[in-house]
Amino acid sequence: MSRQKAPPVYRQLADTLTDRVRRDYTAGDLLPSESELAEHFGVNRHTVRWALDELVAAGLVTRHQGRGTQVVDRRLDYRLSAGSKVTHNLAELGMASETRCLSQELEVPPGTVAQRFALQGQARLLHVKTLRYVDGSPLVMISHWFDPRRVPAWLERYRGGSTRAFLDQHYGLRLRRRQARIEALAACADDARWLLCALHAPLLQVTSDNIDSTGALVEVSMSRARADRLSYHIDFPNSDFPNAGEDFS
Repeated sequence: MSRQKAPPVYRQLADTLTDRVRRDYTAGDLLPSESELAEHFGVNRHTVRWALDELVAAGLVTRHQGRGTQVVDRRLDYRLSAGSKVTHNLAELGMASETRCLSQELEVPPGTVAQRFALQGQARLLHVKTLRYVDGSPLVMISHWFDPRRVPAWLERYRGGSTRAFLDQHYGLRLRRRQARIEALAACADDARWLLCALHAPLLQVTSDNIDSTGALVEVSMSRARADRLSYHIDFPNSDFPNAGEDFS
């Protein structure tokens, strides 16, 4: 007769904390400190830290330097449309956001991006990586691939902030999506590092072709967001359908 092995202590503690968070806490509340939790449950701080890692990976809490561990707000409902702007959409939801520039340089793009721009050989594009924080927590990591001829002196000018606002202010470019592709994928080590999620955690990636007023392709963007923190919705205006309102069921 085989004996079933008991789960490790940190896993038991994670289950207990999960129940308490769902029952006793609301979005924005701070959990007790690691030392307070360790004393309350009679375990060491390493065990508490591992348990909290489980809650972070599950999307229940986030860690903030100097503030502690905070219960995550509801999953963000992000409206994806031809002209939607991340900063504007988040502001409408009453959420403060910040965009940090992780890196930017001229480099040879992956084949899928090169095809969109009809590039030949080893032609390079401007690659800008940004990380969008919402209420102090990382939410979306974006790779922007720009036609460098349309954004001269970008490397000398851009230091962070909304790329859409920057394009409008410095280059007079107001981009809109020509098409967007949404797909699910698993977080790689780089994703896990920047988005503070577990390795292989589910992500949502949106790849967009962004064009100017003449229809010329200026940017291909690839945004990756934690699937436990954000969902996308797309509206289909009735005006697009001549028989809107008819029941085809």
